Amino acid sequence: MTPAVVSVPDEVGRRLVALACRAPSVGNTQPWAWRLRPDGVDLYADHQRREPVADPVGRDVTISCGAALHHVQVAARAMGWSPVVRRFPDAMAPALAAEVRLSPAVPQRGAAAELTALRERCTDRRRFTTWPVPEERLAELAEAARAQGAGAIAITDATERLRVELLVSRALQLQVRNPALTDESHRSRSGLDALEDDDRDLEGSDGLIALCAEGDSRQSWLRAGEGLSALWLHAVRTGMSVVPLSQVLGVDETREALRHQVFGGLAVPLLLVRVGWQAIGRSQLVPSIRRPVDDVLLPNGPRGSGPWARPAGDSLL
Repeated sequence: MTPAVVSVPDEVGRRLVALACRAPSVGNTQPWAWRLRPDGVDLYADHQRREPVADPVGRDVTISCGAALHHVQVAARAMGWSPVVRRFPDAMAPALAAEVRLSPAVPQRGAAAELTALRERCTDRRRFTTWPVPEERLAELAEAARAQGAGAIAITDATERLRVELLVSRALQLQVRNPALTDESHRSRSGLDALEDDDRDLEGSDGLIALCAEGDSRQSWLRAGEGLSALWLHAVRTGMSVVPLSQVLGVDETREALRHQVFGGLAVPLLLVRVGWQAIGRSQLVPSIRRPVDDVLLPNGPRGSGPWARPAGDSLL
């Protein structure tokens, strides 16, 4: 006997999308679009929101969509739905990052804590305290990312750490010399749920984790975003704070230097994050403005239709 197909109510789909859109995105671009389906949701990469100078091939767009993809899976399980994901299911619709199909399930244990972490996650760029992050904590965060199919390495070796610090500083210097990149960064980062520091270099007490992959492909970018989300939500649940360091990956010179000087050419670095402890009693941040659900929902139509059917520009993979 063929099991009955269970339809996902629109209000459920809209709530899932709203929670997914709380995911972090590189440059706060929020470059995603969603389509509600009777049995789930489809996630599209919105390349119209891509930063063309900082992200010429769409790597950051795809990493950001990966974070939203993991967010929607966490939200679904917490709300009593079991997600099945197909990543890049249609070669004729390359902007279609994933299909998420849902079936009823018992809400997972700790569902309330998961939903709280989704709502509380934010990017706070203010300096951490000087309390060091134990290596075992960094290992837990890296493992949370690896569980999502991402490569993740806690950088604790003193020599490798020094090389990363120098490359981060070098990337910031090079970016300042690029007026187009500076203007793009200022435009995209307005409204962040973060207070900017003048000094964005690493401190000695900061924990450092690299998300990486064997190859530089759309699949690896999406998985890196899922790993970033898993790492970040685990940090929120355990009282830690996370700040991405995308600058060093946004400059060809420093990205290649990081790949060879720190990873020995064996892995492609996709994102760095620093981890630490925020001061107790620090005032809460005003949340950044999130795109309304109606703004990110595509009208119903054939898969791959609409303005996000294909990436904007031949250079995008």
